[in-house]
Amino acid sequence: MTGKRVFMAAVVAVLAGGAVVAPPAAATGLRIHDIQKPAHLSPLNGQSVTDVPGVVTALTSTGFWFEDPQRDNNPATSEGLFVRTGTQPTVATGDAVTVTGAVQEFRPNNIEANLTTTQIVNPAIRVVSSGNPLPVTVIGHDRRPPKSVIKEGTNGDVETSGTFDPAKNGLDFWESLEGMRLRLDDPVAVGPTSPFGEIPVLARDGAGAGERTRRGGIVVRPTDLNPERIMLDPTIAATPKVNVGDHFAGPVIGVLDYNFNNFKLVVTASPVRVADGPAKEITRASRRDELAIATLNSENLSATNPQADFDKLAAVIVHNLRSPDLINVEELQDNSGGADDGTVADDQTVARLTAAISAAGGPAYQWRAVFPQDKADGAWAEGNIRVGFLFRTDRGLNFVDRPGADATTPTAVTNVGGKPQLTLSPGRIDPNNPAFINNRKPLVGEFTWCGKRVFVIANHWISKGGVASRYPAEGASLASAWDVDQPLFGRYQPPALITENQRVAQATIVADFVRQIQAIDPDAYVVVAGDLNDFPWSPPLQALTSRTGMKDLPAHLPLPERYTYVLDGNSQVLDHILLSGSMFARPHDFDVVHVNSEFVEQTSDHDPTLVRVDMH
Repeated sequence: MTGKRVFMAAVVAVLAGGAVVAPPAAATGLRIHDIQKPAHLSPLNGQSVTDVPGVVTALTSTGFWFEDPQRDNNPATSEGLFVRTGTQPTVATGDAVTVTGAVQEFRPNNIEANLTTTQIVNPAIRVVSSGNPLPVTVIGHDRRPPKSVIKEGTNGDVETSGTFDPAKNGLDFWESLEGMRLRLDDPVAVGPTSPFGEIPVLARDGAGAGERTRRGGIVVRPTDLNPERIMLDPTIAATPKVNVGDHFAGPVIGVLDYNFNNFKLVVTASPVRVADGPAKEITRASRRDELAIATLNSENLSATNPQADFDKLAAVIVHNLRSPDLINVEELQDNSGGADDGTVADDQTVARLTAAISAAGGPAYQWRAVFPQDKADGAWAEGNIRVGFLFRTDRGLNFVDRPGADATTPTAVTNVGGKPQLTLSPGRIDPNNPAFINNRKPLVGEFTWCGKRVFVIANHWISKGGVASRYPAEGASLASAWDVDQPLFGRYQPPALITENQRVAQATIVADFVRQIQAIDPDAYVVVAGDLNDFPWSPPLQALTSRTGMKDLPAHLPLPERYTYVLDGNSQVLDHILLSGSMFARPHDFDVVHVNSEFVEQTSDHDPTLVRVDMH
């Protein structure tokens, strides 16, 4: 898991309500577009307004949206506003009303990185007439979102930058529609329905959008983070459970809101799913001379999980992955899971998993890992998640055991007869380095495949969602706080990648270890695999590849296949397998097996990846 909404939900549990941006002085008698203006903050924030006209378009239990059908012909100014009544409003959809009250900028959930929404509070409402037609703006027809730029021309707080360009910047585009009633024709889901009922979609079946996946999603690129995405929100009407590539029976209509770092289309009627997305993938079986190595995120699997979780994961391993020789497993927990009881052993968790694999018709797998120190590896600290090796030996793979490893003793590389060898196998790489404080430590194992020696390094680098401590920039001190990368659709642009320094440090440590192996044998077979929590072009991945010459396999896929994870509708690579040059030179076949990230029903939020290398 990346920790994105898990962390934000934790914040909301602690922080009630939202923050109100401090007000200046007074003004009266204006229309909605005069209040909104082409900006992220209303110039009338804190001032009183009188008899602002509009038509009620949607209601919640604490207020309503209304919109002015008499527009100012300036696409940069919104014609919609939310009126916060605090209780169930007495108006009805279609009522023409005038509203008197105070303009306030409301920051949802008091999260500093959130944009604000412009509202009228403490309102006095007068109904002028009822049954009026509802205004609507059709996305993709009346207004077209930018297709690549979220925000340019700003370096810092967009609320004070003075730049606002909806024609170029996606952040400004959606802000210019805040509170308005929008229609999406032929929307397509580019992410599965989230646990919160949100669905990321593209209008017009993605016509004019950026690079699409072959399965209906939309791909992240270095200069394109897909501002054309919009989230369907179930605040008023329920949303269906959909998968990537699914469509809907008819247009989707709602009002545009903002919370949890995203613009949301609050649907006013429940969309009906058309289940025409693709099926889950099944990879091909490995040939006799192919060594098959996979990554698999088990999403906090522990012995306390229900049997169904083990059975589903086993089915993916046996059926979808075709029982690879070696599986780099991430997020496997100790026997007691989230209980804070000092348990660090994982034998019961592993026994249940391997038994489920055998019951599903798979081979007998063995396990190698190193128990962590209690609550020292971050994320769900009490669960003591770790990386480890699940492997089968019936096709020629064997593990080279060199015992003695523990949570804090690093393994090393020695020269034995001109060949590299680990002092501890399995062993942790530099586990006491500050780069791994409150984070998972990389694990290296020495294997043989039909007489050929292979070094495999399992990883689970710090999430973009952060942990309770971070690795600081040079010269700074460690901070005990929740640190997360700033959001794409947030207040600060460009977003600060706060966790990136720590991943660069982790990548450098792993790269230096690989170089120790290469210094003894430049042609050594080395694999670096796991959830590296960053993109192929990112500084952490570049630090690893530039120092070692290793080849990042996802980066060599065709662009429409280049993703292992879907976040808020963005298909992106977080999970990697890298091969040393000598191994990459052999015939090989890399596959991202899409069984999780595009689907509501999943065993993890990450897709497993798999490489088959002809070692004959």
